[in-house]
Amino acid sequence: MRLISFLLLAAASGLAQAPVTIRVDAAATLGPLKPIYAYFGYDEPNYTYTKNGRKLVGELAALSGAPVYIRTHFMLASGDGTPGLKWGSTNAYTEDASGRPVYDWTITDRIFDTYLQAGAKPFVEIGFMPQALSSKPDPYRPLWIPGAANRDYSIGWSFPPKDYGKWGELVYQWVKHSVEKYGKEQVESWYWEVWNEPDISYWHGTPEEYDKLYDYAAAAVKRALPSAKVGGPASTGPSGAKAAAFLRQFLEHCDRGGNSASGGTGAPLDFITYHAKGRPTVVDGHVRMGIAKHAEDVDTGYAIVRAFPKFETLPVVLSESDPEGCAACSARVYPQNAYRNGALYASYTAAMMKNILELADRRRTNIAGMLTWAFEFEDQPYFDGFRTLATNGIDKPVLNVFRMAALMRGDRVKTESSGRAPLDTILAEGVRGNPDVDALAVRSGLGVYILVWNYHDDDVPSPDANVRLEIVGVPNTAARVLLRHYRIDETHSNAWTAWKAMGSPQHPAPGQYAALEAAGQLQMADSPRWVDVRGGRAILEFSLPRQGVSLMELSW
Repeated sequence: MRLISFLLLAAASGLAQAPVTIRVDAAATLGPLKPIYAYFGYDEPNYTYTKNGRKLVGELAALSGAPVYIRTHFMLASGDGTPGLKWGSTNAYTEDASGRPVYDWTITDRIFDTYLQAGAKPFVEIGFMPQALSSKPDPYRPLWIPGAANRDYSIGWSFPPKDYGKWGELVYQWVKHSVEKYGKEQVESWYWEVWNEPDISYWHGTPEEYDKLYDYAAAAVKRALPSAKVGGPASTGPSGAKAAAFLRQFLEHCDRGGNSASGGTGAPLDFITYHAKGRPTVVDGHVRMGIAKHAEDVDTGYAIVRAFPKFETLPVVLSESDPEGCAACSARVYPQNAYRNGALYASYTAAMMKNILELADRRRTNIAGMLTWAFEFEDQPYFDGFRTLATNGIDKPVLNVFRMAALMRGDRVKTESSGRAPLDTILAEGVRGNPDVDALAVRSGLGVYILVWNYHDDDVPSPDANVRLEIVGVPNTAARVLLRHYRIDETHSNAWTAWKAMGSPQHPAPGQYAALEAAGQLQMADSPRWVDVRGGRAILEFSLPRQGVSLMELSW
């Protein structure tokens, strides 16, 4: 059956693919490339300061000169700081025997210190509800088991506060403490986002009760630091009717609703967040990605934002933007998630980055970030299929696509590809026929960077794409350019392939571990070489494997 499926797919895409021509006009600028890639997040805050957590935070912070923002759940949850799957705690808020608040910032500071010492910045998620403030405090700590129904996951921490005044004061004291510890200028650069996915089980209240929660939190942030950035609602993918209605009602509330904290009209809103996710499945024994759902979430959210003139120019951060919705759902238990270890995750991310930018251009929306919800899970088996950027300190291929993106600084320039999947086709059906062989290009003062991918929703063996890359608009003073060709595929920038070749060791010897660390770094497809330029035009020809990604750096 799998062979038949492959033959049918191969026939649909053509076993002998026609050559793909990509034309980059280095003189046709489209505006600066925003570092939308520089946002990351995860469920488990207490992994932040573990050995491998610190290592990964440092790698993320070192990606580029642009600030890297990191978001995590459970920053206000009660507990002793012991990490768990889809759980964490800081014990920031308790109450004494008389019901008076007791604040303890030890663990929240430890998390923020880890980010800041590495050079990253907090994207602060204000949540979840401390046990002493929860309107339904017991049971409180969940147990999340991969593959189980986990119906009792969203319990005491997900309920509204029993006292909104105390909730507001908690937020005020947190921001005030942060300003005192880290300085006004530093905290001004952070995002303060109220809650997470309040349209589903992360919030056991009504939309109106969320709006009230937001009012008190936003007022508290502004009282502590009037110049701080506050926003939300971090709702789920708006291609769903319920999620779209939630986002719309929240924006209506911030525009002209009654403010529960101030008694006035509307609420402070400095940025807007919602989530966008794909939907992979297993078809005839192979993974089929669901990029259409991801793109539709992005686009529908943009359209909702544009419907509010007061907010249409505000920064939009997709504060979770991923191929699917559960980082802790291992591919060992959920086979549709088997894309996570290899190059497919990287090529999907490259394609979605351009989709997000082009949809923002079309909707005239101010996209600021696409936050990848992936980090690392401490003390788990190597390459166990979690949605992570690294496993036991070994970087996975997807991390290298962010390294590629971080090298691309300057202005976006016009690209055309005979092999691209049209944006409307991706929105309607994904990439199910011919592959999406496309590019995103940027020009700086001294060169051009061209990110090229060969993406398809179906993870099946397929022929390479033969790419002819034509770059025009090279300065006339340049007789030749220096080419550096970076690559992610089965044999480049791919520690998973290297690990399997070693026999998949769960306890690598020191030499094996060092080799895996090296394999996890961004690698070149070949040595740097000079390319001739004639009449301001350079031509490159190369083959690109299915699900492969190349970054061509041409400097003059």
